[in-house]
Amino acid sequence: MAMTEIAVPGTDTLASGGEPSFRRILVPIRLAADAAGTAAVAARVCRSTNGVLCLLHVRVYDPPLRGAARFYPQTSSEAAAVPDEALPMVWAYGLQATTTVVEAPRQEVAAAIARQASKWRADVIVMTRRPSPAICRVLGSVPDQVMRASNCPVLAVQPRPKVTRNALR
Repeated sequence: MAMTEIAVPGTDTLASGGEPSFRRILVPIRLAADAAGTAAVAARVCRSTNGVLCLLHVRVYDPPLRGAARFYPQTSSEAAAVPDEALPMVWAYGLQATTTVVEAPRQEVAAAIARQASKWRADVIVMTRRPSPAICRVLGSVPDQVMRASNCPVLAVQPRPKVTRNALR
């Protein structure tokens, strides 16, 4: 069996040796349809370590206005369906996986991901990094904020560009 070596950010060393280091991989997903590229990268890491994935969806809410309750853009059923719909993609790679949904205010999504990674004792977080508008470059995107808040390495994956039919002709 070939040994896989994975670069660990900030250490200038490779994670190798007798035991694989990334056995618990947290994969935050916003939409099930967007999870394919991230799941593929996470699957490569997970397969090399014989690990387990946790598909995480953050159900966001807007803080309550005076005299009102929290506003959730998604019902709890819709939020639970997001990681459940992505689960067959992970199973197609022959991996063990679990799903979870956490709630957080819209401005605290990154902190919720970092908290869940710590609670689940994740060895690495694999997440999508989308092209961001200018304001996100100033304030920091969710992956940037997760990188700062997390106690474990974060692998940010660029989404693959969508290929249109006209591009194939």
